[in-house]
This record gives sequence, structure tokens and C-alpha cells, in this order.
Amino acid sequence: MKIKAAVLQEMGAATPYADTRPLKIEEIDLAPPGPGEVRIKIAAAGLCHSDLSVINGDRPRPMPMALGHEASGVVEELGAGVTDLQVGDHVVVVFVPSCGHCAPCAEGRPALCEPGAAANGAGTLLSGERRLTRGGKALNHHLGCSVFAEYATVSRRSVVKIDRSVPLDEAALFGCAVLTGVGAVVNTAQVRAGASVAVIGLGGVGLAALLGAHAAGARQIIAIDLSDAKLEQARALGATHTVNAGHDTALEQIRELSAGGVEFAFEFAGSIRALDLAYRITRRGGMTVTAGLPPSTALWPLPAVSLVAEERTLKGSYIGTCVPSRDIPRYVDLYAQGRLPVNKLLTGRLKLDEINRGFDLLHEGKAIRQVVVFD
Repeated sequence: MKIKAAVLQEMGAATPYADTRPLKIEEIDLAPPGPGEVRIKIAAAGLCHSDLSVINGDRPRPMPMALGHEASGVVEELGAGVTDLQVGDHVVVVFVPSCGHCAPCAEGRPALCEPGAAANGAGTLLSGERRLTRGGKALNHHLGCSVFAEYATVSRRSVVKIDRSVPLDEAALFGCAVLTGVGAVVNTAQVRAGASVAVIGLGGVGLAALLGAHAAGARQIIAIDLSDAKLEQARALGATHTVNAGHDTALEQIRELSAGGVEFAFEFAGSIRALDLAYRITRRGGMTVTAGLPPSTALWPLPAVSLVAEERTLKGSYIGTCVPSRDIPRYVDLYAQGRLPVNKLLTGRLKLDEINRGFDLLHEGKAIRQVVVFD
């Protein structure tokens, strides 16, 4: 079938993207689902820094590629062997498909699925196939999703069914921002009620982590960013304190607020400076968690002796150490109860042809989470 989609021909375009238009809205061909796949009508797709890092070349992917990895939609067609979904089901798209058989999957760590990671790196679906073409030539899939489009064919293992009562524009955020941010708090770090927490980098993922820390019962949540506007929003979402990381005394302010350091520090900025700050504000015996994705060439000089002498823990968190089929329904339930107000992260709704300007706003730090909405 013919669909409209946002296609990235090559990485590294100059800003502003509204002028250079790295994402071209094109009519391309979408093949029907093969065995173990589904076709979904996309309802909403979120703009994320992971998309931006492909556009600017920080995280190289095979080109050309139909972009987008965070979305919600409605099932329209089932491939052979898909028996646990029905046409009309509402789903959230997850950007790492899990095979269920590799060592990480067998250990209950589907976010680290090895065939899923290999397929994502190659620009294919989990099956190894590509279901997108343009002029008879194959287009690469972005993280097995390619959801900046009217429709998407994806692996069954790339979607999780959700309750139909959830507004689909808000549901899109559960596939990346919420899984990654909330999961880093409750799965990776296992923050306890009464703990002290700092969150560095207040984009969609960082603010989702703040919501997660609040829901987990953290007694102190210090929100840290370079943007005063984002700090103000963090206060509205439950931060007990805020600190502008650009101030010369930011480190000292945070240590003073936390009586020498927080128990858990989370870094979501994708910056080595932010990671270094996160480590420095973690107290003796505490845990530093990073879910930011700096360029692959970035290196950090870790003060190694502190790991032993201060019994520190440094952990990476990918997609919030999630089990999507378990976690998304849980987070949706918390949202329905008003304990995880994900809707407050939405700062804009766009049409597909406005997507380049949307990425300008994201690049400039003027948006938290924008979604492209489809009729």
C-alpha cells in the first residue's frame, strides 16, 4: 500500500531543520505483514533525542531510513501466526523487539535482546526483512519501527497491547520516554520510598524519571538542567528542589541540598559533563545511573578508586531495564490512577509536514515531548 512517511536520506544536515528539511515527506510503499508481523495504523509518534541523534549523525544508522521509534496505533492486519492480537487492538510500539530465545531474553532482560539489537543495527525488522520500498528500492527501518508514517509494518514482538481507554496521543510516550525514564528509577536503580534522588537532563525521559521517582516515594527529588523553563516544569511535576547546572556553584548547591550527595543520581542528557556531574553528586555508597546516549566516541575519565573506597555503583540503563509486556500495562495503570501524569509531558502536537520544525524545537531545548498526530 502507498503511505506517507518522513524519510531521512542522509545524516548531518545543518540547522535550522525547518530550512534544510533533512526529513522529506514522501509517498512510499509498505508491504503487508509477513509471518509474526502486524500492520498498524499510526495514531501518534513522539519526537525523541534518539531520532535527533540519527538526523545529526551522532548515532549512525544505515541510510536511507524511514525515521521514528516511539508511537501508538491500532492493529489493522495480522501476519501468519499472530494469534494473541486482534484487528482493532490498541498498541504501543517498543523499539527493541525481543526474540524470547537468546541469552538476555532467557534471563528476563528482553531490552538486551541480541537478535533485536542486530536487526536494529541493520535497519530491518526482527525477521531480517524490510517492508518499506521507494521506487522499488528498499528503505531501512528505524529501530524496527519507522513510525513517522501513516502506517507501519512491525514485528509482533515490537508492540504491546494497551487498554483502549488511554488517549492514543498520550499512549505514544509509553513506548520510549516512560519505559526509559520510569524504568531507570524503578527497575534499574530500584529506588526505595524515602530515598534521595537527583535527575540531570529534563527532556521527556528525564521528566518521566522524575514522575517515576515521585511515584516510588522518593523524599527528595533534585531536578537539574540548563533551562530555567524546564526547571520550573520539574517543580510542577514534583521536584522538591531545582538547580541550574550552568551556575558555577551547581555542584556545591546540590551537595548542600542533599547533605553531601544523593543516594541515586540519574543522567539523561547524553553528555559527558552531565555524567561527570551525576557521579560527583552521588554520595558514598550510592548509585549513579546513566541512560543518556552520548556520541559513541565520547570517553569519560572515571575516578576508579572511588568505586572501591566509597563502594559506589555505576549502572547503565537501556529502555529502563524493561520487560515491555509487564511494564507498559503497569505504567498505564499508574497513569489511569493519576499517579503517573504522563500527559503533562506533552508540549506540542504536530502534523507530519511540521516535523522538521519540531526537531528544531527539540534541538533548541524548547520542547519536552511533541507528537506527530495522524487522523
